[in-house]
Amino acid sequence: MYWTRGITCQLRAWRAARADWKTDMERYKAAEKEARRTGGKMPDQPGPPPTGFALLPWLLMGMGSFSNLLQGKTANPWIGALGLLVFNSLYIYVVFRAFVKDKREAVSTRVALGVMCAITCGLAAGYGGSWLYFFPLLGLATGAVLRGPWLGKTGIGLAALAGAVSGVRAGTDAINIAYGTFLSTMVTAAILSLSEAVRELRAAREELARRAVEKERMRFSRDLHDLLGHTLSVIVVKSEAARRLAPRDMEAALGQITDIEAVGRQALTEIREAVTGYREGSLATELDRARSALSAADIDPVVRQSGPPLTPQNEALLGWVVREAVTNAVRHSRATRCEITLDGILDRVRLTVADDGTGDTGAATGPAEGVGGTGLKGLTERLTVAGGSLRYGPSPRGGFTVTAELPVEAADLAATAPREP
Repeated sequence: MYWTRGITCQLRAWRAARADWKTDMERYKAAEKEARRTGGKMPDQPGPPPTGFALLPWLLMGMGSFSNLLQGKTANPWIGALGLLVFNSLYIYVVFRAFVKDKREAVSTRVALGVMCAITCGLAAGYGGSWLYFFPLLGLATGAVLRGPWLGKTGIGLAALAGAVSGVRAGTDAINIAYGTFLSTMVTAAILSLSEAVRELRAAREELARRAVEKERMRFSRDLHDLLGHTLSVIVVKSEAARRLAPRDMEAALGQITDIEAVGRQALTEIREAVTGYREGSLATELDRARSALSAADIDPVVRQSGPPLTPQNEALLGWVVREAVTNAVRHSRATRCEITLDGILDRVRLTVADDGTGDTGAATGPAEGVGGTGLKGLTERLTVAGGSLRYGPSPRGGFTVTAELPVEAADLAATAPREP
């Protein structure tokens, strides 16, 4: 049947939650032991899984009414027994739904709470005595379900109702019943709200940590791609040049081999620095390397510079653009000439790298078509974060053009991903 299947699913969920809690406790104990051994920060202790079991012991407040039924001190015992059974059943139903937001806000839960209120008023008004203690139980269930701006008004109204009904049956003791009802409503709501907020903050902290790790992985993979892609392209081009020169000019070939050795050593240094996250980018250095790589590939380099001095962040970003654009030109363009132009335009600095090749640089028209080098896509993200832009594609006059623009005063450290720790 449907209800048995629901109970089975609920039991399985409770077992799974308890198993997860036991696993978290084992991890906590291991981390606590390690922190004590090393003198590090103590980890946060994971609490038990939030379920309605924590609120079930309060049903013992109804033991007085149950005792009266067994001792025959209650008139119309069958009505009292039925009321007690229905109230306890609804209490269990409500408190177990109170720990799931969707179920807590469902209409069925609010209806069950209303029926509980009617039964409590009926039993308290009809029997009095220990039956009046169902009002604090009703307040506890109400505080577990209701959250938000209506909680205070509801707590006061429920306390007033408990005081009015109790005043008819218990006289001056009605004040204690009203106070207990209000207190159980507000304290329960406050404790459960605080517990829920702590769980949400812990989940948010774990998500932030996960995103930080993911961001660092992306930074490292992007830097490694840019570093190795450029360096290996230069090594391949210079090796081909050395192979072509060797039969007719051994001295020139040895010069190319010497350059290969220097490039390899520099690459090792850069990779070590990139791993530590403190690699500084220098535009002048990148321009010198670009000239060397283009010349080795039989591409005539033309470099023009003008405009105001650049900030270190802008230099680092534009250095990465030069590296990636020249790498693509050396690999794919089959060009004979490559122009690198850097100038200042009003409050922005513009870098343009244009070649006269076939236009096939492996980057096509842009990321929108699902193509484009990983390096250019990564640089587009970096420049966008810094308030700039990166455009690339075939030039109307032939060849391929990469254009980067940045604000002159861009100082967003997040833009220079290689500098992140």
